[in-house]
Amino acid sequence: MHITVIGSGYVGLVTGAGLADLGLTVTCVDKDPEKIGMLQQGSVPIYEPGLEDLVRRNQVSGRLKFSTDLTAAVQSSLVNFIAVGTDAGEDGLPDLSQVLSVADAIADGMDEYKIIVVKSTVPVGTSAQVHQRIRARLKRPREFEVAANPEFLREGAAVEDFFHPNRIVIGTRSDRAAAIMKDLYRPLYLIQTPFVMTTWECAELIKYAANSYLAVKISFINEIANLCDSIGEGADVHAVAHALGLDPRVGSKFLHPGPGFGGYCLPKDTRAFVHIAKKLGEEVKIVEAAVAVNDRQYLRVVQKLRRDLDPLQGKTVAVLGLSFKPKTDDIRESRPIAICQALLQERCALRVFDPAAMERARQVLGSKAVTYCTDAYQAAEAADALIVCTEWNEFRNLDLGRIKESMRGQTLVDAKNILDPRQVAGLGFRYHGIGRS
Repeated sequence: MHITVIGSGYVGLVTGAGLADLGLTVTCVDKDPEKIGMLQQGSVPIYEPGLEDLVRRNQVSGRLKFSTDLTAAVQSSLVNFIAVGTDAGEDGLPDLSQVLSVADAIADGMDEYKIIVVKSTVPVGTSAQVHQRIRARLKRPREFEVAANPEFLREGAAVEDFFHPNRIVIGTRSDRAAAIMKDLYRPLYLIQTPFVMTTWECAELIKYAANSYLAVKISFINEIANLCDSIGEGADVHAVAHALGLDPRVGSKFLHPGPGFGGYCLPKDTRAFVHIAKKLGEEVKIVEAAVAVNDRQYLRVVQKLRRDLDPLQGKTVAVLGLSFKPKTDDIRESRPIAICQALLQERCALRVFDPAAMERARQVLGSKAVTYCTDAYQAAEAADALIVCTEWNEFRNLDLGRIKESMRGQTLVDAKNILDPRQVAGLGFRYHGIGRS
């Protein structure tokens, strides 16, 4: 089976390389010739563990190719995935211009029966809109089907998630399309991956519902952490979260306090979900509250610094971790970046380090008042305070004695609660966690 994946960004590239590794012949298409040129040379433009090896292995086998020629790729493929971006528009709703532009191009190049799969995160009704748009644009009648197949890939674990998903959701209005899609994912079915076969509308809603629920859990535990901070002595959010997680009705996942959620998906999708509901005349107040909590949670870190360093102006702060989560270089909606920007507004000098996101951070933070360091120890030199912002594994086992000796001040803010408070305090630091006394 020949497959085309249109859009060679994060989702498209992982999907294309993953399908090729399942034995399918895949062409990944993108309108950016520079990106395609990099991929053709075996260079992956994003940081994602295991992805570069996956791409190169399937390029060598001949199952994975990259092209800017959408029409040729569509004509050679039975199944065509739309995996382009759906950033928020001015009205807060997802911008579908790229999705609809690709649908037009597919219609113009379609020469026989095709399945068009909407992989991008889109509002309810988009698959129906794509179907209607293609049907209206065809110059002569062609048989085709549309399927909704949302992705559930976690940045930093996307390759693992592709091959070991907790579910595959497929929305169709055709038994034929459903059968072809199940056949496409058949190797995953054989390892007993659950398949949810449903409608276009349910498949689209499932994606937003899933991300919004995860966001609600994160904001909830952050509010519990804030309460623990106010209670003070004897209150520890980790004990509360552990007890909550032992209840199978709650579960332990996403009960980890910190400066809030970031990245491309959760902030964009929760805001979009709120706007989509309003457009339908409904309100999702729980999701609205989760967004509101998240929008101010990162300021808690700045407040903790101010307790020791007021005024902040003129102070030097070391920041460890700039990506929104470990194992990625993605700084979109990054809470660490938001913390850095808040500190720069306070006229602090920053010394920063991240294992993967330094170049992307430089493009956002600039060079004025920011020193980009080669490791955590260089970042700590002569700093008045240090913030651990991202839970990279290498930050869990720092030589804190060495860190302490090189710092000018004593304040350490553990924004992800990855350090042992007693050990840190025992070394002479003023320790500030999130919801930990």
